[in-house]
Amino acid sequence: MFSAVRKPALPLTALAVSTALLLSGCGSNVLGSGGDVTLRLVVADYGDSPANSSNLYWNDLVKRFEQANPGIKIALEVVIWDDIDKRVAELIKSGKIPDMLQTGGYADHVAAGRLYPVSEVLTIDAQVNTIDAFAKAGQVLGSQYGIPFIASSRAFFYNKAIFEKAGITQPPTSWEELRKDAKLIKQKVPGVVPYGLPLGPEEAQAESLMWTTSGGGGLADDAGNYSIDSTANRATFEWLRTNLVKDGLTYADPGTVNRKTAFADFAAGKIAMLNGHPALVQKAVAAKIDYGLAQIPRKDPQGKAAGFAVADWMMAFKANGHRAEIKKFLSFTYQKENTLKFYETYNMLPVTQDARVQMAADSAHADLKPFLDALPDARFYPYGEPSWAKVSEQLKKEIGGAVKDGGGETLARLQTAAAEAAAEARK
Repeated sequence: MFSAVRKPALPLTALAVSTALLLSGCGSNVLGSGGDVTLRLVVADYGDSPANSSNLYWNDLVKRFEQANPGIKIALEVVIWDDIDKRVAELIKSGKIPDMLQTGGYADHVAAGRLYPVSEVLTIDAQVNTIDAFAKAGQVLGSQYGIPFIASSRAFFYNKAIFEKAGITQPPTSWEELRKDAKLIKQKVPGVVPYGLPLGPEEAQAESLMWTTSGGGGLADDAGNYSIDSTANRATFEWLRTNLVKDGLTYADPGTVNRKTAFADFAAGKIAMLNGHPALVQKAVAAKIDYGLAQIPRKDPQGKAAGFAVADWMMAFKANGHRAEIKKFLSFTYQKENTLKFYETYNMLPVTQDARVQMAADSAHADLKPFLDALPDARFYPYGEPSWAKVSEQLKKEIGGAVKDGGGETLARLQTAAAEAAAEARK
């Protein structure tokens, strides 16, 4: 998922462990001791150092919430991304089930029957304020269990200086225009990769979803059933193979190239075009790349824009019976001043209507406009499918084969594996 959104593998383990010990009951300074009701809250850390750890944000929010709600205390635990799934599994196994969890996915907890539906723990106002596409992405069989917490979307990046050298005046809106522009760049700007196509194991599932969606397909249908080997998807990967890969308009073997490499190459002026998320804006600015942003090109330029987004999730557990107290805390957490503070601190995108409107109107966030515009109509991974994590891992490893000769066999194999994983998850 970015995983879902941002999971830095950084040296915060000692900090996270000490935080977990302090706040989960070891020592006299336990946050949450002495109240009528104590809610256990486990959250992921979006910081990349102790100086900007998510501890700072949550401790401030918890302090203000407790002051406003003296009968409720919050036992906070902030855990780095690399450890959070393991930590939650330990808590559940030991019977210390959290009341609330903020992490990258929710479907496994829905499958285990652990979660309150969103309708029971979010006010009507908060539900209505959630961007509709994200609310739907939090559903399993028509009922919402995942509460979107933060988002990221994708846009089409292009190097203006390279475009100028190639005589290109506008970014492409269709695949055919992208192919023609890529050919011009290869001819007139040698040494540059015209289009960066990262189908390596870091995040191939994202690039695959962007391309299949823009080709009229997707990784799953509207009912959440996997559709990896659909007619539309076969046509999409065949187009990539014959129009970009075989013509030398992207990397020689996209299946070996990770997103990190493609982003670094764009920031080094070595790639003319690629799909990227807001973090690439920072890289491009830091590298002084004169870049432009546009909607992701699609097979049919008259068709619906192929927006794509990922999300990280908040969820509420039933085990401790604290529904009313959870509802109070989540109502407080999702107030605009609190959500905006998190989005702006960690350079994330909003999942709420009011924060999106305010950020879109703020000139300080002008560079995020294409990403903000993509949110209402975004397409997502099949978050509600409990097998998605397993299927995603296999996609990362193998989807690069879909742009090689015999790519249809790769799609068929992935479809079979996905169907088997889905059936296994439902047993």
